[in-house]
Amino acid sequence: METIQVVLDSQLLKAADRAARRCKVNRSALVRDALRAHLAALAIRDREELDRAGYEKTPDKFDRAWQRVETWPED
Repeated sequence: METIQVVLDSQLLKAADRAARRCKVNRSALVRDALRAHLAALAIRDREELDRAGYEKTPDKFDRAWQRVETWPED
């Protein structure tokens, strides 16, 4: 691991310290976990954007497929 320096305003630092105590981890572990979670969320958002762009290229094909799924058979 490497040591870095991060500048936080005092309110954010206090909130981070409270969260670290609540989670029973130190501040560094809290920041690492938060950064991992944020990076994972960004990766998901990027994949969703790629999916969205793909569907927008051929919307008719997929719209018709979903229409068939939305129609439930009569009992």
